[in-house]
Formats: sequence, C-alpha cells, structure tokens
Amino acid sequence: MPKNSKVTQREQSHEHVTESVADLLAHEEPLDYKNSSLNVRGAAGKKVPQIEVPENDGRPAWNSKLQYILAQVGFSVGLGNVWRFPYLCQKNGGGAYLVPYFILLLIIGIPLFFLELAVGQKIRRGSIGVWNYVCPRLGGIGMSSLMVCGFVGLYYNVIIGWSIFYFFQSFQFPLPWSDCPIRRNGTLAIVEPECGKSSATTYFWYRQTLNTTSTIAESGGLNVKMTLSLFVAWIIVCLAVIKGIASSGKVMYFSSLFPYVVLFCFLVRGLMLKGSVDGIAHMFTPKLEKMLEPQVWREAATQVFFALGLGFGGVIAFSSYNKIDNNCHFDAVLVSFINFFTSILATLVVFAVLGFKANVMNEKCVEENAEKIVGYLNTNVLSHDLIPPHVNFANISTSDYTELYGVIKAVKEGSFSQLGLEPCLLEDELNKAVQGTGLAFIAFTEAMTHFPASPFWSVMFFFMLINLGLGSMIGTMTGITTPVLDTYKVQKELFTVCCCIFAFLCGLLFVQRSGNYFVTMFDDYSAGLPLTVVVILENLSVAWIYGTKRFMQDLEDMLGFRPHMIYFYLWKYVSPFCLIVLISATVIEMAIIPPGYNAWVQELAQERFQSYPPWALAMCFSLITVAMLPLPVVFIARHFNLMSDGSNKLSVSYRKTMMKDMSNLEEQDEAKFILGAKPGEVPSSGPAKRAFLTPGENKPLDPNSLSPNSCYGTSYQNTDTPPPPPVQRIR
Repeated sequence: MPKNSKVTQREQSHEHVTESVADLLAHEEPLDYKNSSLNVRGAAGKKVPQIEVPENDGRPAWNSKLQYILAQVGFSVGLGNVWRFPYLCQKNGGGAYLVPYFILLLIIGIPLFFLELAVGQKIRRGSIGVWNYVCPRLGGIGMSSLMVCGFVGLYYNVIIGWSIFYFFQSFQFPLPWSDCPIRRNGTLAIVEPECGKSSATTYFWYRQTLNTTSTIAESGGLNVKMTLSLFVAWIIVCLAVIKGIASSGKVMYFSSLFPYVVLFCFLVRGLMLKGSVDGIAHMFTPKLEKMLEPQVWREAATQVFFALGLGFGGVIAFSSYNKIDNNCHFDAVLVSFINFFTSILATLVVFAVLGFKANVMNEKCVEENAEKIVGYLNTNVLSHDLIPPHVNFANISTSDYTELYGVIKAVKEGSFSQLGLEPCLLEDELNKAVQGTGLAFIAFTEAMTHFPASPFWSVMFFFMLINLGLGSMIGTMTGITTPVLDTYKVQKELFTVCCCIFAFLCGLLFVQRSGNYFVTMFDDYSAGLPLTVVVILENLSVAWIYGTKRFMQDLEDMLGFRPHMIYFYLWKYVSPFCLIVLISATVIEMAIIPPGYNAWVQELAQERFQSYPPWALAMCFSLITVAMLPLPVVFIARHFNLMSDGSNKLSVSYRKTMMKDMSNLEEQDEAKFILGAKPGEVPSSGPAKRAFLTPGENKPLDPNSLSPNSCYGTSYQNTDTPPPPPVQRIR
C-alpha cells in the first residue's frame, strides 16, 4: 500500500478508525455523521437509502427512448420477416400457422426477450460481462454469442451487397432482368439457351449476378462485381457503427422507419393489381389439419427464436445503454408485437404481389396452350366440334380454357398426354413456394417487371432490403464490439475499423463464383444449433443458477414493480422445456436429412440438390464446434482456476458501484445496531442480507440457498471476493 495512503497515515498516527471497509476500498471520504443514518436524530423517520446504480458512470446512453426502441426494432426486424415468414405461412397451413406462432411468441419469445433486456439493463455490460457476472463458469455464453455474431455478420453483409448491386441495376428502363439476352451469330439471333430454359430473372440472378459454378468444389475465382458490392456494404456498416450508439442511433431513425414506408406503399399498390386478392386469400385460408403436425410447431418456434434476435448479444448490448429504471418489460412486449405485425404486413405485401404474378403467369400459360390447340385444329388432330361456340381464341379467358381443357381431356382420354396441354390452374401457381434469395431476387423481381413504372418500384424494394439488412447488421456488430470494448481497453473507432476490414477479407469467401453455396452453408450451420444452445444456457443460468426468485426481486428493485408471477414459471419451467425440445428436434433433423445444397446446373438451367464433399462436410461441423467451443473451455478453465472469473474486467465505475452498495448495506446494519428493538441486540459483522420473495408470497427466502459455489452470491458481490472484516465501531 502507498505510504501516503489514508490507511497508512491512520496506522502511524494511531487515530480511531471512523471509516468502513467499503469506504476505504472505494477511496471515499469519511461518512458525514450529521447527515448519515448513524445520527439518531437524523435517522428518525428517515428512509434507509436504496441501492442504486449511478447514471453518470461514464457509459454512453441513448438520446431518447424512441431511439432505443427503433434500434431494437431495426435489429429484430430483418430480411427474415420479408422472405422467411411468408414462406413458412404458405408451407404450414396459411392462416393456421399464425396460431402456433403467436402461442410460442407468448410463452417463449417475449419471456426470453424480456430476460435479455433485463440482464443487459441491470448489469450494464455486453454479453461477455453479463454472463461473467451472472455465473462465471458459464461465462463462455458471452464468447459463444460473440462467435455466432461474427459468423452471421460475415455472410449477412454479403446479402446486403447483393441488394446494393440490384439497387444500382434498377436505375434503367427496361429493367435488365425483364427479358432474356439475345445471342447473335451473324444474321442469326437466338435467345440465350440457359435463359430460354429457365426465365429472365432466374438467368440474371445465377449467371449475370453471381455467375455461379455448378458445384461448391469449383471456386471459379472472385466475382469482381460482387466483391465491389461487398466492399461498399462494409463501408456503410462501418460508418454506421464507428461511433457506437452515437452514430448507429441516428442511422436507426431512417433505417428502421423507411422499410415501413415502402411496405405500406407496396401494399397499397399491390391491392390495386389484378389477382392480389387471390394471393391474400390463398395465404390466409387456414388448413387447420396442419396445426396437428409437430413440424409446424418446430418451425414456428425456430422463427420466433430468430425473429427477435435472441442469443446474438445485440439485444443485451443495446439494453446495456439504458437507464437502470427503464421499463424494459414494456419494451419487450412492444418490440415483440411490432415484430409480429411487421411479419404480417410483409406477408400481405408478398402474397398480394405473388397473387398478381400468379395471374400473369396463368394468363401466359392459357395463351401458350390456346396456341397449341389452334395448331392441333389446323392440322386436324382435334375436331372443331370439340370447341364450345362461345370460346374466342383471340381473347380466351381462364374459365373458357379450363372448360375447353376438360372437354379435350374427356374426348382424347387415351392420347391426351401426347398433346402436351397444361391445366393452367391459378392454385398451382400460388402453391409454388419460394423463400430466401429465391423470393427476393427471382420471384419478386419478376413480378415487378410487370408493374407500371417498374424501375421506381425496384429501386424502392431493394433500398428497403438494404435498410432492413443494415438495421440487423448494426445490432450484430454492436453484439461484437460492446462486449470487447467493455472487457478490454481498446480505442472504439480503431477496433471497429479493424473488425470491418477483417470481416471484408474473410467475406471474400462468399464473393467467389461458388460463394452462394458457402452463404447457404453458414446460414444452415453457423447459427442454428449454437444459438439455441446459447439461449437455453442463458435461461438456465438465470432461472436455475442465479435464481428466478432472486431475479424477480432484482426486477422489482429495478423497475419499481414486480412482474407478473407467470414469468416465474415461464423462465423456470416452460421456456427451458420448449428449448430442450427444440434442440432435440434440430439435432434429429440434422441426423436424418443429409447435409447438402441446391446447386445451379448450367447445362440443365435448373437447381439440383447435391451432397457436400467431405472437406465441406468437415467445414460444416467445424462451424458448429468453433461456435460452441468457448462454453466447455471457459467452464473447465474456471473450474480449475486456470482463468480469472472476469470480475477484474469490470469497469472502474462498476466496481465503485459495487463498493457503494456494500457501504449502504453497512450503514443499514449500523442503524439497526443503534435503533435495535431489543436491548443488547448485537448486529452481524457482515453486510445485511437481502430477503427475496417468491411470486405471490410474503415469506422471505434465504439468499444463501440460491448461491452455488460457481456463481456470485448476491447481485452485488462476487463470491471470489472475501467478505469484509468486522468493523471497529465507536460506541
């Protein structure tokens, strides 16, 4: 200890000690006994000071509640709301799918989202600091969360790069994907064979945008156009997050709100298109028998899980910049329902447009098959007597063709298949389920080519995708930078720039000609299982190790009211059970379904499923292993004391807060000593223990029963820190 310290001076001067241990540790001045609770006159009728976390601890804060809500909405509402949720609705029973989704949102989504918001706001740290504090042996949760954020950020920004490329390609008329390119050989002009076998939008996506190879083993070299698009995407992300929430918060005002403007514009425009009502009716027509299938519930749980961004660390990071008394319960419910209704809105838009596209494609089918019938009539393959008198081939309707198709099929029953006629049913077109890139870059772009002023709508659509992706990327990057900046003393701007440069270099894997297949690989394996494991460990560490009753008491202290007792049972029993079932189903699915990808075969001009080669299969399971590796490593290292518990990484202001809490507890103990109800009552030498109430009960709970050896004994003191020695008090 330094020679000029207060403790040394007191030892040399043999003065009476008038400071508590907590005061000495915090290097604070002696207590003012005139204003303290030790003064009997001053203490009379005076409320014992409450434990509060100071707001001026040097941590950045949101400028307003609106900015924070927009940040959480921007992170949770992403590309999956536009191209994943509508596909799941179509696949799993239309309107019937909304029932299991909404139920699981209530019993899994909102409680776990509330849990992450609460721990981030209470501890005011990123994911690493939060889980080091809650339970040091499970501190690997934060590191695994950071690893998953890194993997997802690598390929997610590639999708933003694709949207940027399409955005700039939209500034021309006609749109470059509206017609197949013409190959000229002297005076002979023919349609590009690959495009003729597929479609103009499909050809533009696979050949002119990605220039993809036929297998994942064929690298094909870098795609220059996609490399430049990825570089622009990382510049945008870097500029958005370089100043932390000071810069990203301002970006969120636009990136979170603009997609809603575009979605409402598309909805109004889509409802004015022919066939849009058919698409919406097809979407919301419930197939109730689907609700009995376990697969529907599993996919609904997975979508709820990923839609809210649970486990990524972005939710915790954003919440850690809140005031300690912010009503995070209201935030959890609000953001969850905004996310749900955004998915409904996006589904309405998608199926209104796809309904219009289905009508266009159905009319095209009718025209092509009507021309075949006219050819058969001219060659006497079919008799004119088969044609109803009201049918006009110059302007044949869908209903007339359906009637004609039925007549010809009944008469030519034996040789009907040789005619090559198609039924041209609208239902068949609506049942063609598409998702992901197939929906955004093929189906939706094809529909927009039939819009009046199609370039305008294309620019709006891809600008919306860029903003949706940017909001999610800001949350993902915050989930990476906040824990690191909380743990290590590094310059924020320099670290952010280095992260973006490193991510761009790693992202070159995804912009080679076979890069689309690696995007699929990372999407399937880097986040699914590891993130589910991370979230269930978060749930268990709070509910079973830290203690649900203690956590409920912390929430009451923080919010000023006690959350409904239903959360006690959801956190402790329902959510862990559902997550265990989800993990089991995911593992079983991975074991049953052979790992593979859909490769674009140029000669056939269509997709074909191919299994991963051995090296790619090893890469798939390496992604899962690397993402979850911090969990056992940190547990073993801290179990055998090979790694510090992380408390030395807490900021100075946070440690001072903990010391101040201990000081307040000692003051309460001293007040009890002077104002004891029974004469001769002697107070305990340690800090006063808090009482924790169970939901709906008035019986206090002994905090020692909730303090395992591996975790912190209370919300404010580390078990690795020895209890303060008895204080020599002056009577």
